Amino acid sequence: MGHVWLIGMMGSGKSTVGQLVADRIGRPFYDTDELVEQAGDASIPEIFAAEGESGFRDREKRIVEDVASRPSGIVATGGGIILDPANVASMRRSGTIVLLAGDVETLRRRVGRGDDRPLLAADNDKRFHTIASERRELYRSSAEVIVDATGTVDEVVAEVEAACSES
Repeated sequence: MGHVWLIGMMGSGKSTVGQLVADRIGRPFYDTDELVEQAGDASIPEIFAAEGESGFRDREKRIVEDVASRPSGIVATGGGIILDPANVASMRRSGTIVLLAGDVETLRRRVGRGDDRPLLAADNDKRFHTIASERRELYRSSAEVIVDATGTVDEVVAEVEAACSES
């Protein structure tokens, strides 16, 4: 049994759903954003400020490789994890990639102002829509399973849990 890698836009519920699924099925939970912060002893906004997006993506790639070698669990990823084909390859080799998908307006509302999200720093509403548009096809082509993330948390957890039983 391999990892279940949750991908999707910010606001899709990867961290919330991932933790709940891991708890319900008794598997480890990993959050790549949290692991990047722990490894760097800095918040993601601090890493972006000091190293830019490329520095953050380098750190993220190292975390993906590390998590891929850990005991199988549920993995919540950062929204841009699919921008690097090496990340997608590592995720595929070590498990199943599940896209938590939803309409952009619902996800945007969930994110709120997004003050803690460096990619939304300026003109966050327009930027959110641009990012969603730019990543839409990458998410879909990376995913092996697509779950509608606009339902209730319980509905989304149940669908991801079903995907886990198949991985």
